[in-house]
Amino acid sequence: MNKNLPIITIGREKGSGGLAVANVLSQKLDIPLYDKELLAIAAEQSGLSRDIFEEIDEKESFGFFQNALNSVLGSHNSYICNENIFQLQSQTILDISQKDSCIFVGRCADYVLRNNENVLKVFLCAPFADRQKQIAAKQHITIDEAAKLIEQTDKKRSVYYNFYTNKTWGQASSYDLCINTSQIGIERTADFIANFFRNRFGI
Repeated sequence: MNKNLPIITIGREKGSGGLAVANVLSQKLDIPLYDKELLAIAAEQSGLSRDIFEEIDEKESFGFFQNALNSVLGSHNSYICNENIFQLQSQTILDISQKDSCIFVGRCADYVLRNNENVLKVFLCAPFADRQKQIAAKQHITIDEAAKLIEQTDKKRSVYYNFYTNKTWGQASSYDLCINTSQIGIERTADFIANFFRNRFGI
């Protein structure tokens, strides 16, 4: 692995503005951002359908993989079921990280790149009530519906992360920076991370 290319990984609670922060960071640092784009790249590299990666995106277990593959491929999945989809996606992250500095959102990227010394690992959070309001306004749903969506998404992300890393999603010791985005907002959170990134890696 080329350790001369500094990388940012971002874990995030639902409604904390993780993708918004990542987008602003990408513009400020002029480096590419990979979120859902990883699925298309992993699919292309593996020769598998993108539908498979989307069905299992950030979901935790091989049992779920089997069910997802069954739903996507029907009875013609015996070969693909032997593939480790998580490993295919992880290899895509590793391959991209060797080509250029970039930002990865979610998908255990901090763990996948654990042997790379030049990775800034960030986790973004916010109070539950603030996240409810943000999601309700953004998706035009009720506060109660937003709460349910947040709980479901955070559970999915935490189980996925914990399953593959044997670590605890959102635990401060797993990251270099943990930031409450409600305290300073999206733009200033991105500024803070960008300045930290530049100072740490001398960019």
